[in-house]
Amino acid sequence: MATLVKQIDTICSNAKKAALELQSIPVSKVNKALLAMAKLLKTETVMLQRENKKDLKAAQEKELSPAMIDRLTLSDKAIASMIKGLKEVAALSSNVGVTYDELVRPNGLKIYKVRVPIGVVGIIYESRPNVTVDAAAICLKSQNAVLLRGGSEAIHSNIALGKLFIKALQSAGLPEAAVQIIPSTDRSAVEMMMKKEDCIDLIIPRGGESLIRMVVENSRIPVIKHYKGICHVYVSSKGDIDKAISIVINAKVQRPGVCNAMETLILDSKLSLKKRQMIIQALLDNKVTLFGDKDAQALSSEIKAATEDDWYAEYLDLRLAVKTVSGVSEAIEHINKYSSHHTDSIITESKTESAQFLQQVDSASVMVNASTRFADGSEYGMGCEIGISTDKLHSRGPMGIEDLTTYKWIVEGNGQIRT
Repeated sequence: MATLVKQIDTICSNAKKAALELQSIPVSKVNKALLAMAKLLKTETVMLQRENKKDLKAAQEKELSPAMIDRLTLSDKAIASMIKGLKEVAALSSNVGVTYDELVRPNGLKIYKVRVPIGVVGIIYESRPNVTVDAAAICLKSQNAVLLRGGSEAIHSNIALGKLFIKALQSAGLPEAAVQIIPSTDRSAVEMMMKKEDCIDLIIPRGGESLIRMVVENSRIPVIKHYKGICHVYVSSKGDIDKAISIVINAKVQRPGVCNAMETLILDSKLSLKKRQMIIQALLDNKVTLFGDKDAQALSSEIKAATEDDWYAEYLDLRLAVKTVSGVSEAIEHINKYSSHHTDSIITESKTESAQFLQQVDSASVMVNASTRFADGSEYGMGCEIGISTDKLHSRGPMGIEDLTTYKWIVEGNGQIRT
């Protein structure tokens, strides 16, 4: 334990030094590091996948769910996506150093704000090695140092990615401690991180409910929660059936193990019986297990009875709750009660309904005639994201470069004194 304490102390101390150094480093060097990392991911794909197979083997032995294994896998497609994200982040403009809200007081003082990095960001996450790259990229671009503590399921993948980042940082002349992987799978390492308020400025947990609650309850450092995604799609009686079926299937089936996948389908009772049955059948054809209320169960003998817990469930699998409502107001009421305030969508051709839905649904992303799967940093033009915040302060929804900055006041005078 004493060795681990010393290791965490050293890692955090080095990150603090790196964060201070990063504040005055030209963004061109940061971009160089990101592009170098993109190149390394391509040239070292074989090595990365070899290390990833060690994690996948352990995951299969632990009998993790197919959805969890999907999130853990560094496939060619996953690596290509990380490369694309790195290049897109490198191409983004940085707001660090931007000045705004300038004013000159009657006494001649010039006062304004300047955008600055937060400092050291600690990311605590589970079995998604792509988070290692995405989070590091966003932190670096916003000139923050980052400490990455992934789950034990991805330890070999994360350590391999961390070594590549060190090479990329070295090639660009950036401090090696700007991106560090916490190499221990010991849970006490997380507990130690959460007490290092002298070095770490922000903690972002990404993972299951138990992980996030543990961090929120024990951290001495400010936390931005990336809570579970209980996402809804409401199909109004005024919705286009072709759009509805396409969006519903995409939102649930394309990648069920991610936080922006739909977990509850809401059907309007005024939607014709035939159209509701068409939507249900499309889901059943895609091997989705359904849990519904009495009205939903009447649509198919294959729909199981839903319990109260199903409305709160984040399945992360090919399972889906189905709720029946009598209009947009009831749909909104259900969403605001059971949603995790992540992403919710309405399918309607009515501008009145869509306006009401957009105004009254209290979620980070609210959509009209679009799949919840679009709630993603890359789809929002951020290149990639550090996560999707379900908090309201200081960031909400997909977090990009600007969300990892704060500001400081600058006051320029010419000898003024306060009387």
